[in-house]
Amino acid sequence: MKGFRRQKEQGAPQHAESHKEQADLEKKDAQPADGELSGKSTTVSRRELLKLAGVGGLGLLLGGGVGAVLSAGQRLESMVTEADTQDVVPFYGKHQAGIVTPAQDFICFAAFDLTTSDKEQVRSLFKAWTEASAAMTSGTLIGTDNENLNLPPSDTGEAAGLSPSRTTITFGVGPSFFDGRYGLAGFKPAGFRELPRFQGDALEEQWCGGDIGVQVCANDLQVAFHALRNLARIARGTAVLRWTQEGFQRTAQADPAGSTPRNLLGFKDGTGNPDTSKADEMKRLVWTQSSDGPAWMGNGSYMAVRRVRMRIEVWDRSTLGDQEDTFGRHRSSGAPLGKAKEFDKLDLTATSPEGKPLTPPTSHVALAHGDGSINILRRSYSYSSGLDKQTGQLDAGLLFISYQRDLFKQFVHIQEKLARNDKLNEYIVHKGSAVFACFPGVSQGGYIGDTLL
Repeated sequence: MKGFRRQKEQGAPQHAESHKEQADLEKKDAQPADGELSGKSTTVSRRELLKLAGVGGLGLLLGGGVGAVLSAGQRLESMVTEADTQDVVPFYGKHQAGIVTPAQDFICFAAFDLTTSDKEQVRSLFKAWTEASAAMTSGTLIGTDNENLNLPPSDTGEAAGLSPSRTTITFGVGPSFFDGRYGLAGFKPAGFRELPRFQGDALEEQWCGGDIGVQVCANDLQVAFHALRNLARIARGTAVLRWTQEGFQRTAQADPAGSTPRNLLGFKDGTGNPDTSKADEMKRLVWTQSSDGPAWMGNGSYMAVRRVRMRIEVWDRSTLGDQEDTFGRHRSSGAPLGKAKEFDKLDLTATSPEGKPLTPPTSHVALAHGDGSINILRRSYSYSSGLDKQTGQLDAGLLFISYQRDLFKQFVHIQEKLARNDKLNEYIVHKGSAVFACFPGVSQGGYIGDTLL
């Protein structure tokens, strides 16, 4: 995706510092890095890397040139400053990060197809992915660099010197993972299958399915791309990319207040999301329980992914009144029609002086909200994939992602209503579809999917 500028690195040392500040920084650099993995003899702080760059040129930080400065076995580390520790989302935990984590600025999503029928190779892949993910989400480059110029570097290197950018990497497996290749058919969750074809769908195979789904989110697109690229590189010989999609929303730099993002149709998207800070609410709506079955999915979640293309050129010719009736909200404020503030309570019974519903029954918000008893956690990003040469129109829209405890009772129930009657259908078309059973979180010493494999 062209045109995005990397955000300025937080906590970067200024060009001029007092002697006391210099001494304090050097003292910090001498201490072990937070989250340092066992077995590492030495680390190189980012400040030291910057010093090396100043002495020997930036080329020392790239590719095989690192070996000219670092001895074998040393690992490149990102800065370990207070600002950076706030820029790290822990990889290990009860639940996978990237689900209830506040949405970062960018996403790189990928679906993989496995090319092996050997379960042990799949297990080895997940173990390797775990180690790499734990490193990359902490801002550490993968593996160790050595002085052998005849071997590829252990990391692709484009994130060297960049902050962790609150990277999260979330893994799930699709229904095809349980097709019998690995003796796991009996562990497939009951009713877990690809989504039905909804009314109006125009799905294209190139945007559908996958044995494994990987969601990488970060506040820097290059950092997110680096993570996905390295996972694909590690998977060679075991899995291949099936499809990928990058996405974006407004950055924290552009919107320091952190207001609800707007989609490419200009409306706020995500106002009605449940409160992720309420543990009981997340347990009810998002996290699967061991009692739901199967046991290995306990503390996991089901992910629905839809690639929704927007007919932007048609939308741009519609009136503001029609646009607001389509969404059921005021464009400027995001408030429900007839209300003043974005988070004012939606009242679907309110009527105009003429007796007409203020919120059209076929508006997007009316159908998605319903009686309020069924909800999902949406984590969507806009995308722009250039020009569709067949139509001469922009290929842009929404990479819709939602998490829910039950795919069919929650997502499918809502989507069936939207597919039949949503006024928004005049301006959108669903091109891609996939579902993934996302594993519970990974414990220290464990690996992705160890509750299943």
